[in-house]
Parts: sequence; structure tokens; C-alpha cells
Amino acid sequence: MAAFMGATLMLLAPLSHAAPVDDAVQELQQGWESVRYQTPPSEREKRFEALATRAHELSTTHQGRAEPLIWEGIIVSSLAGEKGGLGALPLVKQAKGLYEAALSIDPKALDGSAYNSLGVLYYKVPGWPVGFGNKAKADELLHQALAINPNGIDPNFFYAEYLIETKRPSEAVVYLERALKAPDRPGRTLADTGRREEARQLLEKAKSF
Repeated sequence: MAAFMGATLMLLAPLSHAAPVDDAVQELQQGWESVRYQTPPSEREKRFEALATRAHELSTTHQGRAEPLIWEGIIVSSLAGEKGGLGALPLVKQAKGLYEAALSIDPKALDGSAYNSLGVLYYKVPGWPVGFGNKAKADELLHQALAINPNGIDPNFFYAEYLIETKRPSEAVVYLERALKAPDRPGRTLADTGRREEARQLLEKAKSF
């Protein structure tokens, strides 16, 4: 109900309100890219914690918009990755809820990033009884992301990573090659450069099996 009411309010809001939200989301995006690709590993956890606080402020202020929820989820997921171990499980569960909330508002927001990011959680998180991981659910979500953004760098990269994790490296090659050929994203030079390097490394790994 809260998500529905938030979405309704968003539709009733003046269009001029969109720009501040988009600008703030871009700041989160750029902050994440800086931490992920330019910050020393020893400093990332602290930086992601600060960024997660800012992201939560934004998603709370702009209820009814999927984009802040997606970026809060990405940042919280990244923080979980830095923490590692069982202590990260509350964070990944939090990220799961954020992605699901975003999907209830706008499944196609940010080119289907909520599907993609939620799919990643499902193949990286341990399964029952420790966590909610589920490889079949991951496959379903990642395919939904690819259906929305078939040529995007992220959905192709992460589906390839999923295929390697599920012992299908030969199938991963085509998706990694697509990721490497993906069009540049406006304002995402740092992220695109970093992801392409990760795709090249994963492609070498896939071909070595």
C-alpha cells in the first residue's frame, strides 16, 4: 500500500521535481563508482557506509521513485561484499527488500537494474538454511534484466558470471563478448572502464576451463 501511494504521489507531483531527484541519484552513482573503482580496499567499507546513509536519506525523501531504492540497494550490497561472512547477511537481506520495493514501483527503472541486481544476490548469497540464495530464481531475474536491456554491459556481464558460477563457462563467452561491445553509457565512463576490465578477466577465465 505504501509503495502504491508513493507511486501515486509521484505521478501527481510537478515534473520540475524530477530533476533534483535525478541529480541526487547521479551523485550516488558517481559516489559508488569512485569507491568501487578508485578507493583503496582498506577504505571501502567506511566509504560505503557513509554512502549508504546518504542513499537512505534520498530514498526516504523521495518515496515513490524506484531509482533511489535501486542505488541504495547497490550500495548496501557493495557494503555487504566488503564486510563478507555471516555478518553481511543482514545487509544482503536489506538490499533484497530495497530491490523488491523498486520493482513494485517501476520494474524498468534504470534499464531493469533492480532485476539484475536482485538476480546477482540470488546467485551469490548462500541458500537455505543460511540465506535466501536460489540459482533458479537468479536465472529468472537475470533473464528479465536481459529482456529489458539486451545489449547492456551489466546484464550481460552478470549473466556470464552466473553461468560460470553454475559451471557453464562455455555459455558465458558470448555474454562476455556482448558486455565488451556494449555501448558507452552517458556519464558512466569510470564504471564502464572498470566493468570492461572485469569482463576481460572473466572472459580469460571462461576460456581457460
